[in-house]
Amino acid sequence: MKIKKYDVNQQGVGQFDGGKITEQKPIGFPGEGSEVKRVGPLFYWAWAKSEDAGYISLHPHQGFEIITYVISGKAEHGDSLGTKSTVGPGGLQVMQTGSGVSHEEGFVGPDMQGFQIWFEPHLREALRRNPTYQQYEHEEFLLDNDGGLTVKEILGDDSPVSFVTDAGMWDIFIEEESTFSRELSKGRSLSILILQGSGTLQETIFDKKDFIVIEADEKDTIEIKANEATRIIVIEVPTTVNYPLYRK
Repeated sequence: MKIKKYDVNQQGVGQFDGGKITEQKPIGFPGEGSEVKRVGPLFYWAWAKSEDAGYISLHPHQGFEIITYVISGKAEHGDSLGTKSTVGPGGLQVMQTGSGVSHEEGFVGPDMQGFQIWFEPHLREALRRNPTYQQYEHEEFLLDNDGGLTVKEILGDDSPVSFVTDAGMWDIFIEEESTFSRELSKGRSLSILILQGSGTLQETIFDKKDFIVIEADEKDTIEIKANEATRIIVIEVPTTVNYPLYRK
């Protein structure tokens, strides 16, 4: 098992709307400062924040599956399909951009925080599909509370989201001195972003805003022990895929 930790200084930064939206980018584009450029089909990950409100004007996308997950505040969405929607804390917006769609975004506080994450399906096939938009409220997701853990499945077998890219995603709260364990199969990778708290993953010490990437070269189990109340976002994808990936 390969484990690599990236502190906030090894992650990228960005901003929109004159700095009204600021971003920490665990996975970013060239020139943005992110040491991690992709993890398998996980292509881009921005942690966006807006103290009041910031907006991104209409712009196009093709092929990729793009999600916006809200931590606090709300995210507004409009697109060339005629959609106008708003989602609050714990909600999810999903764009399967297919043959092409344009969208605009608003990140509205106070103290809005959310993630925009891009996944890459087989682009040649994706470009043949019509673009779609779906929205999900927090209450639509499975929440598992057990032994000091609260696990919310955002993408995966028990999620309401129909997704093409092979990906799982979880929002996990670990109480102080509790441990989260997960089995990771050979050829799979985990990307973990620490929203709050601190602790250890195997022998790796982590703190708030750290980003951890794990690659399994054989079947193994990871254990995350929290030193204090800790919240993490976890994404699992295949380390490699059997289709060509876009070069950023």
